[in-house]
Amino acid sequence: MGDEEAKAASALLMPAGLHGHKYAIDAAVAETALRQRRPVVMLTSGVDDMTKLCGDRIRLIAV
Repeated sequence: MGDEEAKAASALLMPAGLHGHKYAIDAAVAETALRQRRPVVMLTSGVDDMTKLCGDRIRLIAV
């Protein structure tokens, strides 16, 4: 992950109401998913947090 991607991931946290290193990896994964060509499906155990980060732009499936 480069600086641009890291800044984009960081920018996802504040509007989602998330902060701290606990959510850094989630934000990095969300940022990567959001850059992909649609449709995008993500398997996650953290549906609530990923919904906050991705909104309805990514289809989330709980595992």
